[in-house]
Amino acid sequence: MPADMNDYFKKKKPAPNNSDNQPPKGPRLTMPGGSDGGSPGKIVPWIITLAILGFAFVTFKPFTIINSGEVGIKVRTGKFDETPLPPGLHFYVPIFQKIIPVNTRIRLITYSSTETSTVGDDYTKGMSSESFEGGLKRNPAIQVRDKRGLEVSIDIAVQYSLKAESAPRTIETWGASWEEKIINSKVREVVRDVIGQYTAEQLPEMRNEIASAIETKISEKVNSVKDQPVILASVELRNIQLPADINKQIERVQIAKQEVTIAEQQKEQAKQEAQRKAEIARGEAERNRIEAQGEADKIRIEAEEQAKANKLISDSLTTNLIELERVKTQAKFNEALKVNNNAQIFLMPGGAVPNVWVDAKNGTKNSRELSEKIESRNE
Repeated sequence: MPADMNDYFKKKKPAPNNSDNQPPKGPRLTMPGGSDGGSPGKIVPWIITLAILGFAFVTFKPFTIINSGEVGIKVRTGKFDETPLPPGLHFYVPIFQKIIPVNTRIRLITYSSTETSTVGDDYTKGMSSESFEGGLKRNPAIQVRDKRGLEVSIDIAVQYSLKAESAPRTIETWGASWEEKIINSKVREVVRDVIGQYTAEQLPEMRNEIASAIETKISEKVNSVKDQPVILASVELRNIQLPADINKQIERVQIAKQEVTIAEQQKEQAKQEAQRKAEIARGEAERNRIEAQGEADKIRIEAEEQAKANKLISDSLTTNLIELERVKTQAKFNEALKVNNNAQIFLMPGGAVPNVWVDAKNGTKNSRELSEKIESRNE
C-alpha cells in the first residue's frame, strides 16, 4: 500500500483511552457453581470421553438383530447357551460374548447334473458354511450302481429345516457343517442301498416304488439321529439317468410292447366286430324264426278254428235239414229253368234222381218236360 495511504489511516485511527480500564460490555459465560466458562480445559475431557465411547460402540457393535425365521446362539467364552435367542434385538459383551444367527427356515438341497444357480439369504453371511441357508444348495447328481454293476445317475431333491429349540445343541455337537453330516451323507447312503436292489431296466418301471422307498428310509435315518435335530419336509425323486445303451434297449422294448399292444387292440376290435355281426345274424335268425313261428301259429289257429266251425256245422246237420236244403236248391234250379230255357244245368245227386246233364241247346230233351218230371218226382 502506498505510504501516503498508510499515513492517512493512522491519522484516522482513534487513540486508546488508557484512563478507562472498564471491561468490554456484553454477556459473560459462567459454569455451574459460579465459575466462569471461559476455561476450555474442563469441557474437552467430556467430549473426548463421549467420542471414545461412540467409537467403541460402533467398532465393537455389542448388539445384534435376529430376524424372523432365525434363532440366535449366544456363545460365552467359548460355551454355547442351551436356550436359543428369539427374533429381535439382543445385546452382548464384546470379546467375552458373541451371538451367532442360525437360519431355521425350510431349506432345499438338490443332487442334480443340471446346472442351476445357487440362491441364498443376504443376511446369513456371518458363517461361511451358512451361505446357502434358506435357499437352494446344489450338489452333483448321485452316482450309484444298479444290481448288475451298471452306473446310474440319480437326481433328487430334499427339503428340511433345523429344529429351533435344539439349534444350539445341534451346532455345538455337529458344527457348522451339520447339513453335510446329517443330510448329505444319509441321502447318498440310502440312494445307493435302494438303487442297488434293482437292475437298470427295472428303474423306470419301478419309479414310484423306488421313490417311496428312498423317502421312507431317508426319513428313518434322519429321525434316528439323537434329539432329532432336523425336521424332514419332503424327498422328491426327480430323474433317473440310465446309460445310453440301456436307454436304447428300453426304447426298443417299449416300441415292441407298443406294437404288440396295437396288434392286440386290432385283434380285440376284430373280435368285437365279429361278435357284433354274429349278434346281428343271431338276431336276424331269431326274428325270422319268430315270424315263421307266428305265421305257422296263425295257420294252425285258423285251421283249428275252421275245424271247430266245420265240426259245429257237421254236428248241426240232420237228414231232414239236408233234404230241406236240397229241395230249396232244386226249387231255385226250377225257377232258373223257367227263365233260361237254353241253360246247361248239372243236377246234384240225391234221392232217386241220377246225375244228369241237361243240354237245352241240342234239343235232346225239352227243358220244360224235364222240369215237370223233376217236380213230379219230388212230389
